[in-house]
Amino acid sequence: MARKIFIDTEFTDFLDCHLISLGMVAETGEEFYMEVPYPDAACSAFVREAVIPLLGSIEDAHCPFEELKHRILNWLILIRHDGEIVEICFDFQTDWDLFNDAMDYQVPDWCCPRLIARNINELLRYSFHKKNKLPEHHALYDARANRYAFRERQSVTS
Repeated sequence: MARKIFIDTEFTDFLDCHLISLGMVAETGEEFYMEVPYPDAACSAFVREAVIPLLGSIEDAHCPFEELKHRILNWLILIRHDGEIVEICFDFQTDWDLFNDAMDYQVPDWCCPRLIARNINELLRYSFHKKNKLPEHHALYDARANRYAFRERQSVTS
């Protein structure tokens, strides 16, 4: 059985897309969060209003982009057990694209992408943020919310 890692990213804009922050939460609770330098001019008005004010709230989260791949890989190796497969679970394709970019397109072969948008219970995700008084549009908080709201669905076969 694969170990699930729930990821979320924040980024500058849909058209001029640069990573701002990356949050990962293992199904067993371990967490990873980093904020990287980004081109301020590329930020949309929404990002300036909803995302940027939330940055800096987690101590020691700043990371040069060049070090991000190394830090991600070290964390994944640390939490992976006995050669298991790791599912990188995301609810939005851009999260995977930015993760892949952060890994310099050298994601280990034991990491498999998994789109989980249809497995997220939106009411549970909303209640997670409200109950924990954590704002949306923060990569770590949103990754935590996805972990909380994830529900496995049975495959439908014909």
